[in-house]
Amino acid sequence: MKIQNLPAEINAIYQDTVQMENSAVEAIVKKLLNIIEHLAAENDAQKIQIQELRDEINRLKGEQGKPDVKANKKKDGDISSEAERKEAEANANKDVATINQESPEETSGKKKKRKREPKLAKIKIDREEICYLNKDGLPDDLISKGYVPVVVQNIIIKSDNVKYLREVYYSLSAHKTYLGDLPQGVKNQGEYGPGIRTLIPVLKTECLMTEKRIIGFCQNFGVRISATYLSQQWTGGYDMFHQERSDLYRSGIEASHYVQIDDTSARVNGTNQYCQVVCSPLFTAYFTTPKKDRLSVLDVLTDFAPPQYLYNQQAQKLLDIFKLAAKARAAIDACVPFDVVMTEIEFKANLNTLNSLGPRQRIHFTEACAIAHYQQQTEFPIIDKLLADDAPQFKLLTQWLGLCWVHDGRHYKKLKPIVPIHQSALTDFRNRYWAYYTELLKFKREPTLEKKLSLAIEFTELFSTTTGYEDLDDRIAKTLAKNSELLLVLDFPQLPLHNNEAELGARVQARVRDVSYQTRSDSGTKIKDTFMTLNQTAKKLGVSFYDYVHDRVTGLFKLPSLADLIIQKGSHCRLERWLHLGI
Repeated sequence: MKIQNLPAEINAIYQDTVQMENSAVEAIVKKLLNIIEHLAAENDAQKIQIQELRDEINRLKGEQGKPDVKANKKKDGDISSEAERKEAEANANKDVATINQESPEETSGKKKKRKREPKLAKIKIDREEICYLNKDGLPDDLISKGYVPVVVQNIIIKSDNVKYLREVYYSLSAHKTYLGDLPQGVKNQGEYGPGIRTLIPVLKTECLMTEKRIIGFCQNFGVRISATYLSQQWTGGYDMFHQERSDLYRSGIEASHYVQIDDTSARVNGTNQYCQVVCSPLFTAYFTTPKKDRLSVLDVLTDFAPPQYLYNQQAQKLLDIFKLAAKARAAIDACVPFDVVMTEIEFKANLNTLNSLGPRQRIHFTEACAIAHYQQQTEFPIIDKLLADDAPQFKLLTQWLGLCWVHDGRHYKKLKPIVPIHQSALTDFRNRYWAYYTELLKFKREPTLEKKLSLAIEFTELFSTTTGYEDLDDRIAKTLAKNSELLLVLDFPQLPLHNNEAELGARVQARVRDVSYQTRSDSGTKIKDTFMTLNQTAKKLGVSFYDYVHDRVTGLFKLPSLADLIIQKGSHCRLERWLHLGI
């Protein structure tokens, strides 16, 4: 029998078993079907491993392995839940038809119109030009009716190379030469003006151009610039923006009702590192770290403030969660001062006295004390609601942790049963899963206590389902265990149900990595993170990144800081939320 015919044979056997009306036989068959699922999954994994080994053998022989030809469309290999999420949002939006006094049938029959924002009002008009009518051959009784406006957008890129002639005077009495001052923005800035110094971060950050491409761009417009200057200016000519980044990050955390986080890989001078993305509707910030453990994430949340530690009741509760052995706990209580803030040097000195602690116990104790200090310190704003995926390094850092429903939904899409009854059970449950997600979306729009209690009960019922398909039942039980994190939206309806905002921010870093591959120095990594932060935050605030950088480079400082704009927008959003809730 061919493997392709196996599902049909299994389905026939199961149907025969059902007709026997014997529960014991049916239970045995269900167990055998699950064994088949496990063997099929193991077989698929072994096929992949065998092909990898064959490819490696061919490479050792100097030959090529099996070519990695991508399919035209992703089907079985696609585990994304974006299609389901969008469909759920579309279903939740059907309530709009009722508001517009249209029946769902009428609405569904109409072609969905594409929503376009009017752009004419947003276009800056630089000049006006009158187009006169050629009256030759036209009637003599023409009456003027004014003008019909037609807006044509255009951009002019040209050089503005200036030869400054500085007056020179010499004083015989002072034995000194005096020169006329250069204009602001040019003085003490070398041979390149503010336009070039503004264009470099814009081309690198927004346009993702390499230094070689930037040089080619400038040469097309009569500007001669060297790779050495570009590198030196990029890594050392914009240090003032680091403080702008720190200020907007602090303001963003203070003004945001919640914060989202995600990470993606980064390459620094030949080593693999991680770019942490912290964001909210008001800002997006980037931080590259050598590791992505819990202490590294904590450094990011405090903007790399000097680490401090505190052994108190909160730290003890965390040690309970880490299940630290009683012997280790006794040694800590005997050697470490209680409720005393310690610097890193002081903490390490105390830690070195705890010889009985193993490596893992030392990490847990360090994390507990660092988190305990973070949650009670006042030097930096504390994040109380964090939305992330289910990665362990994001847990225990904040008072509330919300998890992404889309991430959780991907686990169900990874299941690939071959038994028809299991396929049917998976399809039915996934439909119920996203139907429940739709109800959560509706609750976010009109949160009520009655609906909150109803959804909490429905969650328990839904994720207590048993289907007989063991892999699916295990996955359902894991979702049930995360009920407090997935249902945080019932207590805070303004929280999103997914972490797409942070993932979109991570794509920016991924695109930079695709173009430039890596940064070569710490200063290059830092300025990359800084300008990515400024650029993405400026977009959220509706600020021109070019205008903002130019304003700072010229030293005019006419534009308000992004930090101030975040506070203003945050206050406006809070007011709108209070009005919506009737407070």
